[in-house]
Amino acid sequence: MTTDLYCVMGHPVSHSRSPWIHTRFAELTGQQLQYDKREIPLDHFDRSVRAFILEGGRGCNITVPFKFEAAKIASHTSERGLLAQACNTLTFKDGQILGDNTDGMGLVIDIERNAGLSLKGLRLLLIGAGGAAAGVLGPLLQADPAHISVANRTLHKAAELVARHVPLAAQRHTELEAHTLHGFGAPFDVIINATATSLSGASVPVAARALKPGALAYDMMYGPGAQGFMDWAQAHGAVPRDGLGMLVEQAAEAFLIWRGVRPPSNQVLAELRKLMQG
Repeated sequence: MTTDLYCVMGHPVSHSRSPWIHTRFAELTGQQLQYDKREIPLDHFDRSVRAFILEGGRGCNITVPFKFEAAKIASHTSERGLLAQACNTLTFKDGQILGDNTDGMGLVIDIERNAGLSLKGLRLLLIGAGGAAAGVLGPLLQADPAHISVANRTLHKAAELVARHVPLAAQRHTELEAHTLHGFGAPFDVIINATATSLSGASVPVAARALKPGALAYDMMYGPGAQGFMDWAQAHGAVPRDGLGMLVEQAAEAFLIWRGVRPPSNQVLAELRKLMQG
């Protein structure tokens, strides 16, 4: 039986747990596949994808900083990928590159199912306006919060992201605003760090006044990189959560797209947490 080839592409990817996750998904669902990680030079993304296709690659996950480029090279893009203008999941089929974005679905599932917090009617702060934020804003709006503020170092990037999502926000009756990192008003029930600050070890990008007492403070990063943000959240009376569950849940969505079967993400998340705490 042929073993199908998949990978994660990014810069950096040395920290990625995606190969372990997808290998475990395959074991638990009886699928034959090989999943690798490939660190791609910053100016070689397009040619690296096409080289992987020539090797027989069936699909790949895309991480920092190539999600916008992934959307540009896709022959066909899902509705959620088009809204984000960023893709984290590519499928190669019949000479076509099919783009999708499973990040937002993974985030919402992790918050609502795994963390047990319904987003309906809450005030959310999304920090950042890059590929990670773009991928999650649509699904966050579809969870029907009362308000989302997108805060970014440069206001115009936040405003561009918000403008693209205004029709969806109106449809969902959610107030949607763009701010600088210090320009928002009342505190929030949930804040989500979608910046690269945890990757670089930089300080938390917003002031503690963003947090309501007992707020959920969620960093999309996981492992040692997220610890600074989580420590900050806990020190200011918030409930910290890293992005490991999001990683597993977005991977489960990608696996479903590629293989047509939904893996047991709950089990794999529990196993991965235990492994990382090991």
